[in-house]
Amino acid sequence: MPVDMESSGRALQPPPAGAVAYEGTWRFTAPALDSSVPRVRHAVRDLVRRQGAPVSTEVMDGLLLIVSELVTNSVRHAALLSPELGVEMSIGSGWVRVAVEDGHPYRPKALAADPALEHVGGRGLLLVKAVCAEFAGTCDVEQTAAGGKVIWACLPLWAPAPA
Repeated sequence: MPVDMESSGRALQPPPAGAVAYEGTWRFTAPALDSSVPRVRHAVRDLVRRQGAPVSTEVMDGLLLIVSELVTNSVRHAALLSPELGVEMSIGSGWVRVAVEDGHPYRPKALAADPALEHVGGRGLLLVKAVCAEFAGTCDVEQTAAGGKVIWACLPLWAPAPA
């Protein structure tokens, strides 16, 4: 199953004065299936490369980890109410943002790691927050007008210099 991509980025409209060539916003849709996780991750990676955005290797790795976690969370926890999920990628002059939308109203919470628990999983949002913190980025969960949610993360194009 392919990932359907619709662009509202620069390829469809003339660039505004002073815009950077790689800036834009693109939307993907994918079925809420496990097989969509690598497909969406590859689509995001290929989009960033195709646009020529100067994303550092470290930030790209973090971004792809975030994409995998957010899509996996939607597939695992929202598929019954949301058989399709939406992904929005935006690239600006100094940042990259990814958002995953599904139709489930539940607002997830980051669960703390507990070594005493044998249960693996349930810490995807904690991992997303950790990646954002590592790169001085940000993330949040927002409700949609239709009653679902969007979880987004924004990272700088380059990792901050070590202190």
